[in-house]
Amino acid sequence: MPAKYIIGIDLGTTNSVLAYVAQGGEKPEVALLPIPQLAAPATVESRDLLPSFLYLAPKNEATSQAYDLPWADGREYAVGELARRQSAELPDRTVSAAKSWLGHSRVDRHQAILPWGAGDDVAKISPITATRRYLEHLVAAWHQAFPNQPIAEQQVVLTVPASFDASARELTREAATLAGLPQDLVLLEEPQAAVYAWLTTMDDRWRKTLQVGDTLLVCDIGGGTTDLTLVGVAEEEGGLVLKRLAVGNHLLVGGDNMDLALAHHVAGLFAKKGVILNPWQSVALWHSCRMAKETLLSHEGPKKHPVSVLGRGSKLIGGTVTVDVPRDTTSDLLVDGFFPLCQVDHKPTRRRISGFQEVGLPYEADTGITRHLAAFLQCHGSSENEPAQPTHVLFNGGVFKAEAMRNRLLDVLKSWFPDAPPQTLGGTHDLDFAVARGAAYYGWAKSSGGVRIRGGAARSYYVGIESAGLAIPGSPRPLRAMCVVPFGMEEGTEIDIPSESIGLVVGQPAHFRFFSSSTRKNDQAGVRLQHWTDGELSETDSLEATLPREDATEDNYVPVQFHTKITELGVLELWCVSTRGSGRWKLEFSVRDDAESA
Repeated sequence: MPAKYIIGIDLGTTNSVLAYVAQGGEKPEVALLPIPQLAAPATVESRDLLPSFLYLAPKNEATSQAYDLPWADGREYAVGELARRQSAELPDRTVSAAKSWLGHSRVDRHQAILPWGAGDDVAKISPITATRRYLEHLVAAWHQAFPNQPIAEQQVVLTVPASFDASARELTREAATLAGLPQDLVLLEEPQAAVYAWLTTMDDRWRKTLQVGDTLLVCDIGGGTTDLTLVGVAEEEGGLVLKRLAVGNHLLVGGDNMDLALAHHVAGLFAKKGVILNPWQSVALWHSCRMAKETLLSHEGPKKHPVSVLGRGSKLIGGTVTVDVPRDTTSDLLVDGFFPLCQVDHKPTRRRISGFQEVGLPYEADTGITRHLAAFLQCHGSSENEPAQPTHVLFNGGVFKAEAMRNRLLDVLKSWFPDAPPQTLGGTHDLDFAVARGAAYYGWAKSSGGVRIRGGAARSYYVGIESAGLAIPGSPRPLRAMCVVPFGMEEGTEIDIPSESIGLVVGQPAHFRFFSSSTRKNDQAGVRLQHWTDGELSETDSLEATLPREDATEDNYVPVQFHTKITELGVLELWCVSTRGSGRWKLEFSVRDDAESA
């Protein structure tokens, strides 16, 4: 039976949303799914946003039925609004920023590490499991609303940051399928989804707003990451088309950093009252400041907002202490700290700074988003002295709900390009729901012939190949990087990588290394890099695997050539094809216990 609905899911760092649209029709009517969730113990309410927080209850609470849902009894955890509130009171039992951990390649995303830094009395879970539980909640909410339309039989589009590499995307897909989403779900980059959401508000009027040669900057700043994307406007067969031109690196700077900065400032206010916070009170303060920031910077927010910290022993506080945080101070602190005035030729500093580093995620050392934007435009300009110049800006992400943030970024862009300052795209654009709506529209456009953004692979991908030669004691052989996925390689295509045979280690443990680049857009398949500058290539997850030998051979090396395929669903497959037999081995850009073979 064909799918009746197209479902768009925004799996956000701070909030998750599900939107849907019926198949067919001349114009998509995208709706939001109300999501039942615990707002308080034993209190279920339906809301359009599902906060991406997970509270792990102690055993005595887990038996109280306080966390039961209409579709689940005996729950030992809570997802959503209640978990978000618990993050301020019991941060050592609350998982947050699971999405950022999912993209953190320096930890094992399958290991139970969250909540980060929690004690042994907390039964920790992995970033994969946390992500799975968020998605399971959305799946259950869908089935409650549409019991006769199983989600596994619908067309699902799940969004990911444009800066996610192939490994993080595969891990997201793994969590999604474990949660009950269909195997053929499509992953869509969040900035592209934001553009699709804008298109839904414009109908055909977008063709009058954008012209051939225009460049759209999508600036997407959410809770955990900053995503920068350039989309160009071109002409084909007499009509306008949209093409993704570039994506930025994975920048772990966003609303979470702002919450930390505000917490650092508020900790100083507590110190003036003689209150010195212990580590877990500091983390609780971080979560409390998230709520304070959202309240203070909202439209017509209050002039001040109280922030409280609960005592954790009579020697420390012996009760609750409260300070008032002014709106003006908060706005100035965050605008100047995260959107500083700078020149277009400035670069982010790599200087390590102090702060709440114990949270564990590798946040950017330089929180100046405008400096990261300058570096991005320099990197993707026509020459070193001519940065890319956007003609339009599309804001996305919860950070830009604050007018002060939008205005500052526009002021900075105007100072960079005074003769032709970029214009903000008009039209209704709800920052809370745009990505989910845009994902649903994308699925509709894919099946109904609507406007689609073209672009293919957002990065070039490489495999590390150890060079041949005499061994030198104490010095490893030089590593070369061969391009196996050129930038822009389209979904549904596959290529043989031109090269001489490469020795593939089989029958014994081997270490495979993979790299990606968002800047080397001209490398063709088969190109070998002898050297590369710092930051030009980023190493993704390596793979430890023992590949099986071919039948009737005892050799530990097999000469192979590479064959790359990107499926219609955007899954990247790298095949090693034997040049002397029928052996084929598939390597995946993901963390797995072993490699698949066929």
